Amino acid sequence: MREEMARREAAELLRGHRKPRSPHGWGLLVALWLLAFYEPVVTEGHLRRKNLEFIFIRFSAWEFEGCDKLWAGLVTTLCQSVRQHFGALPLSVFHVLGARPRFASGFSQREWVLKKGTCLRLWGLLLVLAAGVAILLVALLVPGVKEHHALKVVGSAVASLSGSSLVLGALSILKNFLVSEKKKIERLTNSDRFAGQLGFMSKVRGEVEVLVDFLAFMEVFERRRLRVVLEITSLDLCYPEKVAGVFNAMATLLSDANAPFIFVLAVDPSVIVPCLEQTGCMKGLADNGYLYLNRAVTLPFSIPEMGARSRLRSVEAAIQTREDLMYRIIAGNVAKTRGGCCGGAVPAVPGWKEVDAEAVPWIHEAFRCLHDGSDVLSRYLPENGANVRRIVNTIPITLRLLLHRCGTTGTGTGEIPSPRAAAAWVVLADRWPGRLSWTLQCLEDAGQPGDFGKSLWSVFQEHAGELGALRQPLGKVLSLDAQPGLFQAFLARDFPFGAAEARRLLPATVNLDHSIRHQMGLLRALGRI
Repeated sequence: MREEMARREAAELLRGHRKPRSPHGWGLLVALWLLAFYEPVVTEGHLRRKNLEFIFIRFSAWEFEGCDKLWAGLVTTLCQSVRQHFGALPLSVFHVLGARPRFASGFSQREWVLKKGTCLRLWGLLLVLAAGVAILLVALLVPGVKEHHALKVVGSAVASLSGSSLVLGALSILKNFLVSEKKKIERLTNSDRFAGQLGFMSKVRGEVEVLVDFLAFMEVFERRRLRVVLEITSLDLCYPEKVAGVFNAMATLLSDANAPFIFVLAVDPSVIVPCLEQTGCMKGLADNGYLYLNRAVTLPFSIPEMGARSRLRSVEAAIQTREDLMYRIIAGNVAKTRGGCCGGAVPAVPGWKEVDAEAVPWIHEAFRCLHDGSDVLSRYLPENGANVRRIVNTIPITLRLLLHRCGTTGTGTGEIPSPRAAAAWVVLADRWPGRLSWTLQCLEDAGQPGDFGKSLWSVFQEHAGELGALRQPLGKVLSLDAQPGLFQAFLARDFPFGAAEARRLLPATVNLDHSIRHQMGLLRALGRI
């Protein structure tokens, strides 16, 4: 994502657009001036900007496990991280004087409009203050007028009223500067009346809305798009009610269509699904945690099984955390500096930039097959818009992984399935995850070289009776599948995937939950005892 940020930034500068700016140094003074006296406007030029900045926030749910409300920890982490990224002063001034950007009328390219009302009020207060001070000075200094106490009272009253308005505004900014959004939410949660406090969620929602408006303001100021990426980890170590609370907080933050938030949820579905099913958030979803995850997640990415290279990298990373083994790393660095690296040279592997350039025509061809009404593949697309987005989001990743594996293994692109076949495989995994997982597990359990010449449909038919006997323990998984008749038509007629082709596609299959297949393998093993 950082490489994508740098690439887009360079491309935007080459187009001749203005250089982005930041609210630090001299830019801080400019930001404060614009916050006080100008209103941002979202123009057509701003909407066409391609450069963006990701603000990465890591949220470990286990660190907030002791909180009464885990979702409050998520919101406070978000507020505190945004405050640290931009600085406390701009956010404090925005609380008092800032305004959410409005859309331009027509094709105007003017991004800042003077706040006439604010300027008039400020000039009015300054004039009244100057008049009050002048009257007070006249009443105090001019001979013959000193005895008129009424003039002194009027002058001091006018000066005090006008000056107090300015002082109150400065105190409001100072209060928001000293008391952060995190402290406000923590103060509400620590209250003895927290359990029955009316309007608590509305107050939290108000803080989040101010944060979203501030990010929209900073987009116009910095001349680039902003996206806040929250990486949520260790959620599968928390209690079920805490898990449901985090999902509710995510839904609250994403309820605004223009919310600049991206959630990266790193969890084990086999642990999260039972947690969700034990809470009350599953009402209306037939107590199916898998169905809840399918509706909540817009881009599924199930990590495939580790290959030999990944396992070696994992071991190397683990060694680097051990102080008693650091001498091996130091010895390796010394050997490299002397040019005597043992073990031979490591072959060069194509980088992701080369793979990405090669994958673009493949992705376009796969999308063309999906969009082509005359292609039989389009008939198997789901009716649910969320599932369609899942398929569209997954196809580019699958094709990139296939091409990358082709480069690392040294095989030719002729051995890679076509873009249409890869798109069909993604659709198969999304529409029938239960039946496909069962077929792949039966194929893996057989482990005979002769089975790789079979078709997936023949393997499924061969073990369909055993699947029927396990329908009760696998009921929730099989309920995710679409119509069984379409599954037969897909594999037996329109896309007759073979076992060998499935073996090549499986390492790049990220939209198939591998925990389902492991559960099926365990049930089959228990049935043989």
